[in-house]
Amino acid sequence: MLDRYVWGHANRLSPEAVVPVVEYVSESDCLGGAGNVAANIAALGAHVEAFGLVGGKKNAASVGGKKPADDEAGAALRVCLRNLGIDDSGVLAGARRITTLKTRVIARHHQIVRIDQERRDAVDPTTEEALFRRFVASVKKLDALVLSDYDKGLITDSFADRVLNACHKSQVPVFVKPKTSRLYAYRGARVIVCNTKEASFYVTRPLQDDKSIEEAGRALLPHFGCAAVVITRGDKGMSIFEETSPKHLHIPATTFEVTYERVGQSGVERGATGRQVFDVTGAGDTVLSVLSLAVTAGASLPDAAILANTAAGVVVGKLGTASVSQKELIDALEEARL
Repeated sequence: MLDRYVWGHANRLSPEAVVPVVEYVSESDCLGGAGNVAANIAALGAHVEAFGLVGGKKNAASVGGKKPADDEAGAALRVCLRNLGIDDSGVLAGARRITTLKTRVIARHHQIVRIDQERRDAVDPTTEEALFRRFVASVKKLDALVLSDYDKGLITDSFADRVLNACHKSQVPVFVKPKTSRLYAYRGARVIVCNTKEASFYVTRPLQDDKSIEEAGRALLPHFGCAAVVITRGDKGMSIFEETSPKHLHIPATTFEVTYERVGQSGVERGATGRQVFDVTGAGDTVLSVLSLAVTAGASLPDAAILANTAAGVVVGKLGTASVSQKELIDALEEARL
C-alpha cells in the first residue's frame, strides 16, 4: 500500500463547518503496509525482493498479451520501491483492483484526517496464480520470507498455506505478522509477531496482566505450530516465547508518551529513559523487519528482539511512516548503554 502525506498549515476554522482549513504546502509518498516492512529491511542493508499486487489502470486490462499498466498510486508505489533499491519484479498489477492508498493530511504535527482508498475482496484466481508462480521462481534464492498480512484480499488461508509449503520445501524460514481473520493460517512459521489485541483474539480472552500474556504466548505456540511467538505490548514492551525455552523473555519499552504540544521543546529530564513518541505509524512493521533480518543474519531471537525493540523506539520518534538506518540503530544502542 502507498502512504501519501499532504502537508500544510492550519491557522483558522472553516466558516462552513467546525473543521480546520489546511493551506496546502506539499505532499510526499512513501511505502506503507508490507512495503514499509520492505523499506525497513532495505534501510539496514539487506537485498529485498517485494511480492504483492497493485491496481491496474481502468480500461487498461491485458490486451494482446500485454500486462495491465499500474494505476496512479501503483506507479507511485513502484517508484518508491525502486528508489530504495527494492526489486519490484514480483509486484504485479491487477486489472480489476486498485492500489491501497492512505492519504493523511498533516498540519502542525497533527494528523487532521486520513482518507483510505482500497478494495478488500479476494483476488481473482488467475492473478493469484500468476503471483504465486512469480514467487516460486524466486524462493530458492531467498534467505528468509517476511509475510506481512494487512487483510486486503491477497493472502487467504489457501494462499498462505501454498506460500509456506513452498518455503518449507526450500528450507526458507518465514516470519509472519498475522491478521485475526485467519485463525489457522501461517502454520510452521519461524516466528509469529502479533500485538496484544491480536493475541487476545486468538486465545479468545482478554489479556490484562503479565500472567495472561504468558498463558497466551504459550498457547499460541501450538496454535500456529511455530518455533516462536513475539507479542508486542505498546508501552509495556514485548514478550518473547520460544518452543525450546520453558521461560519467556520480557523486554521493556524504550519509549514513553509525550503530547504533540511538546514537539520542538526539551522532552524529558535527563534522568529519564526512553524517547519521545510523535507517531506510532509503522512501529509494528519496524519490529517485524528488524527482528526478521537479525534472526536471518544469525542473531538469537532474544538479541533480535532487543534490536527490534530499540529500532521501534527510534521510529516512533519520527512523524509519519518511517524506517531506521544503521547509524540510527547503532546510536540508539549506544545511548541505551549510558
